[in-house]
Amino acid sequence: MAKEKVLWGCIECGHKQTKWTGSCSTCQKWNTFEQEVEIIDKGKRFDSMKTESAKPLRVKEVSSTEFRRITTKMHEVDRLLGGGIVAGSLSLVAGDPGIGKSTLLLQIAQNLAEQGLIVLYISGEESVEQTSLRARRLGVQDDHLYLLSDTLFSNIKAQIEKLKPDILIIDSIQILYKAELPSSPGSVSQVRELAMEFMHIAKGMGIATFLIGHVTKSGEIAGPRVLEHIVDTVLDFEGDRQHGYRLLRSVKNRFGPTEDIVLFQMGMQGLTEVSNPSLVFLEERLKNLPGSVIIPTVEGSRALLIEVQSLVATTSFSTSTRKSAGLDQNRLTLLLAVLEKKMGYQLRNCDVFVSVAGGLKIIEPAIDLGILMAIGSSFCNRPIDSETVILGEVGLGGEVRGVPRIETRIKEAIHMGFKRCVCPKRNLKSLSSELQKKIRLVGVDVVEEAVRELLN
Repeated sequence: MAKEKVLWGCIECGHKQTKWTGSCSTCQKWNTFEQEVEIIDKGKRFDSMKTESAKPLRVKEVSSTEFRRITTKMHEVDRLLGGGIVAGSLSLVAGDPGIGKSTLLLQIAQNLAEQGLIVLYISGEESVEQTSLRARRLGVQDDHLYLLSDTLFSNIKAQIEKLKPDILIIDSIQILYKAELPSSPGSVSQVRELAMEFMHIAKGMGIATFLIGHVTKSGEIAGPRVLEHIVDTVLDFEGDRQHGYRLLRSVKNRFGPTEDIVLFQMGMQGLTEVSNPSLVFLEERLKNLPGSVIIPTVEGSRALLIEVQSLVATTSFSTSTRKSAGLDQNRLTLLLAVLEKKMGYQLRNCDVFVSVAGGLKIIEPAIDLGILMAIGSSFCNRPIDSETVILGEVGLGGEVRGVPRIETRIKEAIHMGFKRCVCPKRNLKSLSSELQKKIRLVGVDVVEEAVRELLN
């Protein structure tokens, strides 16, 4: 029999040690160790390993003719994946409960099955009857789509070898388990071992595999960090339940661009792609409203316009409040300090709230100047021209730094009908004369110049 060894594994970074400690010495996170049993077996560890050993090849001898992509018939999803699903790839789709992960993959499964591809959908969280009810509501009923409700990996592997599907969907990896491991489903050891098994299945049998993953209450993917390293693509599914919008973000992609997004609209018939996100994010804005600013941002290969709203009000308590939605809280605190230092705005006695309309999360520093102008507009109670867009990174000294891909951002603003753009002066020399004729460009070097241009 195989020997068992009790270890403590960190659910964040996968670090192992023989004793429990309060914090992990590798990632410095607290209360992340879970007990797991490691099986020491001299025999074959993975059931899905190749029977033949690989041989080294010269780079020029490697043929790329077998590298093929499968279209999902969803134009935006194909663009996000880099041109379609790569045969033999392993993808992870993670998101909050009820956000629409199963709905999205069922719709993709229907589109793939209509092309004659055999799709096997493994539902561990629901019975076949429950999954079929959702499938009928979405109009998913192709003969090439098969449903299986099971959680034991050995049974699932037997069905995969029998059916030999082209596409495999696992819903979800935290529910499945291997009988050889004594730990419960969803534990560090179970998730790690199952991910390795499905990687061998995907690469060895050439099956494009999708893993649906859970997230923690902080929004991170549940399980060890090694799970994200094993897979080829990590897709984060997020959204605003109140507006019905869903965002599919590419966090990692070995076959295409990263940090790109696809916008969906959730309806009774499932998810519908939105081809013009800028129009969706701006359709409900009110013009000439103090504290509202339009900022061109870039997500992956796409430029889109977002509305940033700010509210500055006198506080009723001894300590003022700083809240943000869709923005980095620490970045907001830094920008408020710059605004107080350079413009003399007395914000220490005010509550400041900043939000990105539509539920989008923006992390790039190119929106700094727009955030400052939104706060200044609300503080002075002066609206900014509704036909103006603002962009630029702000340094600690109040200087406005250049931003990348300025031409793509301005083209999107012109396409949406805006007439003026306040941007870093350093970026003006890289713009073509034809582009400067279509929109009025105002270059600024410091925050004070932007305030004088927009709020005086």
